[in-house]
Amino acid sequence: MTRHLLEIDDLSKGELLEVLERCSETHPPKVLAGRGAALLFEKPSNRTRHSTEMAVVHLGGHPIYVRPEEVGLDVRETAEDVARTLGCYHAVIAARVFEHHKLERMAGAGGVPVVNLLSDQSHPLQAIADLLTIRAEFGAFAGRTLAWVGDYSNVARSLGLAASMVGIGLRFAAPDGYGPPPQELARFRELGAPQAVSTDDPKTAVDGVDVVSTDAWYAMGQEEEAVARRAAFADYTVDGALLAAAAPGVILLHCLPAHRGEEVSDEALEGPHSRVWPQARNRLAAARGAIEWLVTHSEPTGATEAMEGSP
Repeated sequence: MTRHLLEIDDLSKGELLEVLERCSETHPPKVLAGRGAALLFEKPSNRTRHSTEMAVVHLGGHPIYVRPEEVGLDVRETAEDVARTLGCYHAVIAARVFEHHKLERMAGAGGVPVVNLLSDQSHPLQAIADLLTIRAEFGAFAGRTLAWVGDYSNVARSLGLAASMVGIGLRFAAPDGYGPPPQELARFRELGAPQAVSTDDPKTAVDGVDVVSTDAWYAMGQEEEAVARRAAFADYTVDGALLAAAAPGVILLHCLPAHRGEEVSDEALEGPHSRVWPQARNRLAAARGAIEWLVTHSEPTGATEAMEGSP
């Protein structure tokens, strides 16, 4: 069976913990030795490209960066045909796309593991990196509470799922219309979050928490909404005053890039509570551990199996 990572809850709780342990390996096995990894980007990224390419190198493989115009998902070729073709040459496909359904279709067609490097719905590798950062700081997840301040984005959703699965309590602060829907809060509680609540008051959300996380108020593709979103989120900047309402040892996370002075202040981003750069560094470990786990737990099928068995 081929395993994919399109969202964090594609893994069970036990499997997520296994992935976290693999991320911590200092000398990972070369599971991609002599094999390729296709890294398909519809959207550019600094951290995602560099961390994923180096993760493949650490696993002994050869990463190939694929620009959007080279394949033209659903324009030049269907997402299914792209996945089938890349599966002839590569042991894993990792893709950063606009629409999540393209990943689902690629996973259904390719025969090799598909890894979500970001979609409009989720960002699972970022969530794994966030858990690694929290664990490095506190040693364990139990008894910790995380506040997300800002737009309930794809990043917030994946982090909420991951945090719930390891028993972290969740609070979300967002203006009306920008927070998590009730069914997603219920899903977090079902997965194991001891608390999963939403409020429009950021100070209430961060009161006494161990982790504060935020992200840009508008993502790539939402630039036309920037003016309206800046107005809606004007009172949701994470700054020193807001962090002062949290627990004394609170840490600040931000997946970057940051719009300094909007969702986060320079004071907070560069201050003693910030763990943003260790968090960015953990993107490499997250990609490496997830890819290693997926390749180890997948069996080649179809064209890939035939090629690997050929002289």
